[in-house]
Amino acid sequence: MAKDIEAGAQGGYSAKDYQDPPPAPFIDAEELGQWSFYRAIIAEFVATLLFLYVTVLTVIGYKSQTDAANGGDDCGGVGILGIAWAFGGMIFILVYCTAGISGGHINPAVTFGLFLARKVSLIRAILYIVAQCLGAICGCGLVKAFQNAYYDRYGGGANSLADGYSTGTGLAAEIIGTFVLVYTVFSATDPKRNARDSHVPVLAPLPIGFAVFMVHLATIPITGTGINPARSFGAAVIYNESKPWDDQWIFWVGPFIGAAIAAFYHQYILRAAAVKALGSFRSSNTI
Repeated sequence: MAKDIEAGAQGGYSAKDYQDPPPAPFIDAEELGQWSFYRAIIAEFVATLLFLYVTVLTVIGYKSQTDAANGGDDCGGVGILGIAWAFGGMIFILVYCTAGISGGHINPAVTFGLFLARKVSLIRAILYIVAQCLGAICGCGLVKAFQNAYYDRYGGGANSLADGYSTGTGLAAEIIGTFVLVYTVFSATDPKRNARDSHVPVLAPLPIGFAVFMVHLATIPITGTGINPARSFGAAVIYNESKPWDDQWIFWVGPFIGAAIAAFYHQYILRAAAVKALGSFRSSNTI
């Protein structure tokens, strides 16, 4: 238990207690009998479906509007900036809508990072990732169903390593990009920060959406920006061409490594969880 300062109604300050929530059980079988658990899984599925539907349509629309062979203009469409806004904006919207139900992960890398930090159980993490991947497949399937000709012609929004970049560069881009995202998730949802800054309206989905936006600006030219294995997997399944499948491992290994580094950095360096655990262990041994 610790105390933090909170602004009072008369401009003064009063101490506010906060306590970190206990670690989630590694395997929580009781969740399987709770409706709230299945409601959260449904929310992750629907949110990822909507995310892929809007963002892949944006990518395909941009490519069709800039296709000179189809009467397009190089300066037409939303551009890379608009694509980045589409991804970041949708994450902001969907995290805002689902945070109170499922936590608003919408990304297997985020779920994996939170699992490593003991924020969710193994059962919840696995079923979230399955729901996210199925939602991504269905979202891309809807795009192809509505715009079949454009979908195949313009690559289906599938991620792959761009020409001229090495595998190491692409992997590094995915690791660093996912680190930025997952680190932002931890920081924006930190219970200690919420207690300390409780007098300031903190809207967690906003910095998370901006993190996605900024990472897309940096890495779209390299990998098309994955940082979300479900997004890359869903597009590869529906588009089903060799290049996205050949590079698919980059969009799983990179984000999972980045998420693991972010979880370790936030929990054990910034929050000093290892030091606290060691101090608690020493105290118990001196009694």
